[in-house]
Amino acid sequence: MQSSDNPGKPAGYAAERRDFFRIEDRIGLEIRKLAPDTPLESDVFDGDHLESLKAEFRRLDQDVKSHLASLAERDRLLTGLIKSLNGKLDTLARIMAFEQNPLQPDDWQDVTLSEGGLSFFSRTPAWQPGDRMAVRMTLPPDLFQPQAIAEVLEVVPDASGGTRVHTEFVHLDDSDRQQIARHVMRWQIRQRQKG
Repeated sequence: MQSSDNPGKPAGYAAERRDFFRIEDRIGLEIRKLAPDTPLESDVFDGDHLESLKAEFRRLDQDVKSHLASLAERDRLLTGLIKSLNGKLDTLARIMAFEQNPLQPDDWQDVTLSEGGLSFFSRTPAWQPGDRMAVRMTLPPDLFQPQAIAEVLEVVPDASGGTRVHTEFVHLDDSDRQQIARHVMRWQIRQRQKG
């Protein structure tokens, strides 16, 4: 259910957090607890060896977008074809990356997600307010994998012995924030089409 006000929000939420739309969704969620002295820019998901390839991919993607902008003025049909091919390559790249590191069934869970943070269920009371974690999300159906550093705002025990952990993103690259925003928007559109 989409909401700009989360009824189960922890007492410590800042008023500006209400600016983000929240959705309840099932996503792939990988979490690593961070030591207090861990730098915000560290990559705990072992992607360092791919950084140069990712940078080259981003450069080429920007290159294609800039050429498409000028081509669109001259040939709309060709521009549409190139956009489709570019999208197809992007999807293929995400599928290949996902197949190399498949998530286990336990890694998929129901969360409340926004550009500002997420809340999730934890089977164990392992989290305390102020704890920091590295988070990698897999957002279906596109399999985007934004990563963030989140801080625990509140931990709410539930009847099953687990807890609901409410977090706020304290470090999130702009491109990852845009992926989350697009995912939230597409989720809202799909819900409207269903209803």
